[in-house]
Amino acid sequence: MTNSKGLRRGTRYMFAREFRKHGVEHLSTYYRSYKRGDIAYHGKTGRVFNVTKRGVGVVVNKQVRGKILPKRICIRVDHIKPSTCRIDFLNRVKINDEKRKDAKAAGQPVPQLKRLPVPPRAAHVVSTKDNEIEVLAPLRFEIVA
Repeated sequence: MTNSKGLRRGTRYMFAREFRKHGVEHLSTYYRSYKRGDIAYHGKTGRVFNVTKRGVGVVVNKQVRGKILPKRICIRVDHIKPSTCRIDFLNRVKINDEKRKDAKAAGQPVPQLKRLPVPPRAAHVVSTKDNEIEVLAPLRFEIVA
């Protein structure tokens, strides 16, 4: 039999629900509210540009040959979920504002608020004064019959 070239070819496992995840969709999925400008996730992350009664319009980027094109797709709300990609950034902004306000109230200069990479560990000397040197060597492999 030749390989079929249909629209949903090769999607047997891709579109199938996971083990023990079958059944009716939770109502909390339908109660989530989406607004224009929100970031939503549907296998790809995109921005909501339209909200209708049952669905949401999302702009996602798709690579076509050498170009990245914005694609507008309309998705039902039970197929998407709000993206959590900005939560860490928003929390960091809130904490930095508090640090800045505390420093200003105390009359101190604003502390370093930018994220910095972890610096290399400082050099140190290992003393062998009271430690015996332990020599490690591989054990000889013998076949026991």
